[in-house]
Order: sequence, then C-alpha cells, then structure tokens
Amino acid sequence: MRIAVVGTGYVGLVAGACFSDIGHSVACIDTDPRKIEKLERNEIPIYEPGLDTVVAHCVKEGRLRFTTKLAEGVRDAEVVIIAVGTPQSNDGAADMRYVMQVAEELAGVLEHETVIVLKSTVPVGTNDRVQALMDSKAKLRHRVVNNPEFLKEGDALNDFMKPDRVILGVRDDVGRAAMASMYEPLGLAEGQLQFMDPRSAEMTKYVANSMLATRISFMNEVARLCEAVGADITSVRVGVGADTRIGAQFLMPGPGFGGSCFPKDIKALMHLAKEHNGDLKVLTAVDEANEDQKRFLVQKLNRALEGVKGKRIAVWGLAFKAKTDDVRESPALALIEQLVAEGAIVSAHDPEALETAKTALGATAEKVRFCDDKYAATEGADALVVVTEWSDYKHPDFDRLARQLARKTLIDGRNIWMQHAPHKRGFRYEGIGVLVR
Repeated sequence: MRIAVVGTGYVGLVAGACFSDIGHSVACIDTDPRKIEKLERNEIPIYEPGLDTVVAHCVKEGRLRFTTKLAEGVRDAEVVIIAVGTPQSNDGAADMRYVMQVAEELAGVLEHETVIVLKSTVPVGTNDRVQALMDSKAKLRHRVVNNPEFLKEGDALNDFMKPDRVILGVRDDVGRAAMASMYEPLGLAEGQLQFMDPRSAEMTKYVANSMLATRISFMNEVARLCEAVGADITSVRVGVGADTRIGAQFLMPGPGFGGSCFPKDIKALMHLAKEHNGDLKVLTAVDEANEDQKRFLVQKLNRALEGVKGKRIAVWGLAFKAKTDDVRESPALALIEQLVAEGAIVSAHDPEALETAKTALGATAEKVRFCDDKYAATEGADALVVVTEWSDYKHPDFDRLARQLARKTLIDGRNIWMQHAPHKRGFRYEGIGVLVR
C-alpha cells in the first residue's frame, strides 16, 4: 500500500517508519526543510530506541522517503495520515489549527479518491469537521477515518508491532477496507482491529489516557497517605494489583505524570465536558493531585535540609520518563523551577534530555549546571534527587555518592533504591510512600 504521513513529529515519524517497516511504501512530509534534511541523513530529531535503525533500513530498501512538498508526497498515496500537533490552548482545549490547515491543503492537491486518516489526538467531532471540509472543497470523494495512536514513548516500536488493539473510526466499507489492508501485515488476531464510529474512536483515545492518569494520581495520593499512617506503598501496590479486576499496571507511585499525552488529554476532556454543560469532577481532582505531587519532592527536600535556600541539589533525570528525551510537562523541570525559585543551587544530569531540558527551561536554564556525567552533578551536593527511572540510575556507586555528597541525603522519586537499603549505608533516605526500617 502507498501511504503518505503529514507531520514528522513523534507520532508521524514513528508511524511512518513502522508502516514502512512492515512493507508499505511511505512518504513522510513536513514543512520544516531542516528537519527533512536531517532525516534524509538519518539524523533522528527525537530519541526513541531502535527508531534510527528502522528508518535507515527502510530508506535503504526504498520504502521510506522524506519531502517538504505536500503535493508530491501524496500524489500516489492510497492513504494519507495526518499526524500534526494538537497543542493545548490556554483554555485547555486542543488547538486544531494545524489539522484543519493540512486538511484544507489536501482538499486542493489530492487528485484521486483517498482515505484520510486522523492519527493526531483530536477532540470529539473533528472527523465530522474534516469530512465536511473535504466534501465542500475537494473535487473528489475522500473518506476521513480516525486511528488514534497509543504508543508509549521509549517502547513505541514494540507497541506498534504488538498492539493490544487498534482503534479505527470509520463510516463506510471503503474506509474499513483501507484500514484492514493497512494493518494486515501485522497479522493481528480477530478482535484486535476494533472498528467503531469516528466519534467513539475520538473519545476512546481521551478516555484511555484519562483512566491511566487517574490510576497514577490516585496511587500517588495513597503513597502520601501511607507515609502519614506508617504503611508501605510497595506492599499495598502488590496487594491491590493482585486483584484481577484491577491489575498491576500504572500503580507505581512517583513524582507525578508528564509527557505529551496525559496532561494535555485530561484537560481536553475536561474542556469538552464544559462545552456540553458537564463537569468531570474526577478528572479535575486528578489534575490537581498531579500538580500537588510535582511539589512533593521539594517538600521532602525542605524538611530534610531545613530549607533549600542556598543548598546544593543534584537532580538525576530530566525526561518525563525513561527511554525518551521528551521533557514536556516533566516533573523534573517543575522541581528544578521550584528549587531555583526558592534559592537552591541546582546541578542536573540526564542520559538523553539535557538539550531538550535546556530549551524547555528557558531563562531558568541559565541558573542550572547541566552535567554530562551523573556523578559530576553530585559533587558537593547537599542532596541527590532521582526523578526519572533510567536504568543507569538504578545501581549507583553508593560509596562514591557517600564521598561526594555533603549531607548524604537521597530523595528517591521512583523508589528505585529501596532494594539497596541506603539508610543502612549511612544515608538519609526517603522514597515515595515506603517504610524505611
């Protein structure tokens, strides 16, 4: 099948590379000529394990190409995937200007009947808007379908190749057949391709992410309660997760969720409810709890150090999660901004996200020392805080840390050091909701 993907951000580039990897001929299109030039040199603009290998292989095989020219990229395409950004507006709604702009341009350049796929996360009713635009402005009949992505950053290739399910919002047999052909090479089991109406597909994406965000915020609040009453969140989490009605995923406490999806999607769903005179009280609480959790590590530091003003704080981990350089809504950046605002002296390390963090922090970055070596960040520090669960952080040299840290204080935002019992090595150690005995 011949596929065109408009947008080479995280969603578009991963989708384009993976569809090409399973045998389709793919053209990835972007308006940024510098990005396209880099992609043609196999310089991948995002960090995603294995993506550079897949892109290089598919380009070499002739199944994947990059262009800035929309008309050229979609000329022979049977399916055109729209994968441009839908950033959050000030009122919480998804900004649809880029999706609608691409749709309008497609209406003017498509020369044959095409299936247009909305892969961007879009509000309920967007499919109807795009279909109406195509019907009014295009010369031919184009079908608009929804295919929201559910890829985890850091494990996107595996998620694409082995999905739990593929959500497809279609109106007719033409759209259904095109989507079945597009995913046929994956050899999915019966029922994994879940066809439904477009509005239900649009809603499914938001509800799935909001449900996961709810679990995270709830467990973070429970972890804080465990600290107050003398319970251990690790035991609680295992006991609760053993219930088959609940399951063990997304029960790990931490410094709060971030990334490009959860924060934005829960706010978009809340905005949608308000537009329809509703009020999602649970999601409002989830959002508030997450913002509170991002301040929790600073509270721990203030207690442990009797205030952070003038104290040296080392931060390990800047990305919102491991195996990515994405710092959007990262708890680590919120932590750093709070620490700097309270007068702390901050040094930071991350295996992949140093540059993206510097950009995202803006003027605050000028007050932070960014280190290429994790131990360099800890020299003379009063406390070390781990915020991102990179594998490289899970088994540190505690003897070295004991020599380098001025106050031997460890704040473990991911509970990755509890197994090492740092408190028995002479450290002041605090996790999230765990008993230190």
